[in-house]
Amino acid sequence: MPSLAQLLLTELDQEMPGTRRTLERVPEGRDDWKPHEKSMPLGYLAGLVATMPGWIVSMIAEDQLDLAAPGRYQTRAFGTSAELVRAFDQAVRDARAAIQGASDERLVTTSWRLMMNDQVLSKQSRYEAVRVSALNHRYHHRAQLTIYLRLHEKPVPSLYGPSADEAYPGA
Repeated sequence: MPSLAQLLLTELDQEMPGTRRTLERVPEGRDDWKPHEKSMPLGYLAGLVATMPGWIVSMIAEDQLDLAAPGRYQTRAFGTSAELVRAFDQAVRDARAAIQGASDERLVTTSWRLMMNDQVLSKQSRYEAVRVSALNHRYHHRAQLTIYLRLHEKPVPSLYGPSADEAYPGA
């Protein structure tokens, strides 16, 4: 039976190429653009999608992540698509290393908190945090980002099947 770390690594390997293809298509010079006044700016959203895999390091190695704290987990826009993709590649490498070193016991029996200043936004097992707060949450924002691509006339990558712009990978 595979370990939880092995299962998480398999998912990382399956999901990250589509995310990378999405990030490669983010238009430059449009960081402040939003499709609606209530929407996130494009640069912030792309930066979030690129850096969220890095949260996995905190989820496995630290007790909490404070979204309001400055530092390596703070979301920001990147100046170029190349910088955005480099940040993503580094976040994925860091996440992979953290997952490889995690035991099932640590993932299941110890907790991690997502904070905003002094407020606890969530408290989960480390495994649940990785699955829900890092991976599933990132898929949600990646989907938002594909809408932003469409609205900028950029090709939307095939993720789980063909898109209007691409056949299913490997087809």
